[in-house]
Amino acid sequence: MVDKIENQYVIDALNSRESWRMFRILSEFVDGIEQMSGLPPGVSIFGSARVIPGSPEYNQAEQVGKLVSEAGFTVITGGGGGIMEAGNKGAAEAGGHSVGLNIELPFEQSPNPYANVRLNFRYFFVRKVIFVKHSVAYVVMPGGFGTLDELAEALTLIQTHRIKPFPVILMGSDYWGGLVDWFKDKLMGQEKIGPGDLDLIRVMDDPQEVVRAIKQTVIL
Repeated sequence: MVDKIENQYVIDALNSRESWRMFRILSEFVDGIEQMSGLPPGVSIFGSARVIPGSPEYNQAEQVGKLVSEAGFTVITGGGGGIMEAGNKGAAEAGGHSVGLNIELPFEQSPNPYANVRLNFRYFFVRKVIFVKHSVAYVVMPGGFGTLDELAEALTLIQTHRIKPFPVILMGSDYWGGLVDWFKDKLMGQEKIGPGDLDLIRVMDDPQEVVRAIKQTVIL
């Protein structure tokens, strides 16, 4: 009998904890939407946190952030180092809105100093909603699993008509070329995606070209 009571106490405590977790999730949504509202349309820049300052990829991301900001868009990144830091740096030094959506991780991720609008998230899925809700284009630079996750999320939502189509630009043909070839050979070749689905992706190398493509699609 005592064991049953103790077990029920544990179950009740866990259920209570789950209920309170819902309030934290809701608070992250509310805080994110409130802080992002009123900012100009955003261009999200994704890429590896492991890219070092001064590297070609870092410099390129910084240039993209600068040009995107000068074009009147908000620059949004994951708020960490590497590509994210570079994108925020370019936007901040251009005098624009530089947003960092930082995620709490046990390693790698710490907020970079160039985001002048900072939000912290515990939950990846809340953070991804804020990215999608406030972006009019994605610029996907060389990165790892997290970058691939954001890329796949955007393509899935556009493909299934859950969001309005927006430019999804893979920057770096040397890095992304093999993946795009695999998409063509396996996904399209074996009819795992539709004939026009690859048109959702553009591969570019020039920051100026990236910004021109966004401006042609998005009217501020």
